[in-house]
Amino acid sequence: MEQQQSTNHNQATLKEMPLDLTEDCSLSLSGTTFLIVAYSTVMAVGLIGNSCLVFVITRHEMRNVTNIFIVNLSCSDILMCIVCLPVTIIYTLMDHWILGKALCKLTPYIQCISVTVSIFSLVLIAMERYQLIVHPTGWKPVVGQSYMAVAVTWIVACLISVPFLYYSVLSSPFQNLSIPFPVTDQLVCMEQWPSLQGRQAYTTSILIFQYILPLMLIMVCYLNIYLRLRRRRDMVERSRNATEKKNKCSMRINTMLIAIVVAFALSWLPLNVFNTLFDWDHEAIPSCTHDIIFSFCHLTAMASTCVNPIIYGFLNSNFQKQLKSTVLRCRCWGVAERYESVPLSTVSTEVTKGSILSNGAISINS
Repeated sequence: MEQQQSTNHNQATLKEMPLDLTEDCSLSLSGTTFLIVAYSTVMAVGLIGNSCLVFVITRHEMRNVTNIFIVNLSCSDILMCIVCLPVTIIYTLMDHWILGKALCKLTPYIQCISVTVSIFSLVLIAMERYQLIVHPTGWKPVVGQSYMAVAVTWIVACLISVPFLYYSVLSSPFQNLSIPFPVTDQLVCMEQWPSLQGRQAYTTSILIFQYILPLMLIMVCYLNIYLRLRRRRDMVERSRNATEKKNKCSMRINTMLIAIVVAFALSWLPLNVFNTLFDWDHEAIPSCTHDIIFSFCHLTAMASTCVNPIIYGFLNSNFQKQLKSTVLRCRCWGVAERYESVPLSTVSTEVTKGSILSNGAISINS
């Protein structure tokens, strides 16, 4: 549900909301400046950070499953930064739609796809970590299967987002109202559903299947991982060499991945609450503060596009070394330094395994 809510969704039930045409709800100069600076910052950090992350991972040996899912997560965030953020800030500040019919339909559709791919990528990462650590001797996904999972994720995301493509339309907010004075012909981009119940059923199902259930599944996976690692402490105590080092590395990787999930869940929570309230009881939201509240919630959600590169990349010393060496190579300043690294999807917590050296995938060691 979260993703359909570019400003389009806010206008979806505009005709049902009481209008006070004498009330001035325009943003102040300071509020407008803040929104422009905040959205521009999020867009720049998300776009540059995720692009660097994708570039560094794909430029080096990337034959592990988790890295593929991390890149998939970053690609969905890049799509969000390119399409949804600039359109949303323009619509919010202009207070009417100036970008044409095509973008009116594509913006909520692409945002829905992007968030769906993001949360499904986090689920795939959690499931891969669960299989690797809880069932280390069992079946493990291979690179080919991970690419297939990524393809299925995008196909499913495109299919479940189709209603936004179909029901998003350009319309006048006053076309069905009897107003004793002339109004402008400015248009808004809104979701025009056949019935209120249909919209509520769809957006509620989106909330459940794109936010609540995936996060519950992720929690179950990481809880089992935590319990399994805790049960292995006694074995680690009896083998304080390479196994202990490997166990600590796996814990750091899992902590980082959990941090990405928690940040994603918290950043999208305010917008989910806002949209649920708007769908089921829009009169509870004061009409004049509606756009202000929405802008805050939406901006918080968009900040999730910055989480992946910050947590995974720029807080990771090995990623910084890879990025620096790549830049230096591109500028012909020198040869990249070599260092040990641990690929995300090959870290095992079995106490009988050997060394943890890898062959070039990006490491989580910091």
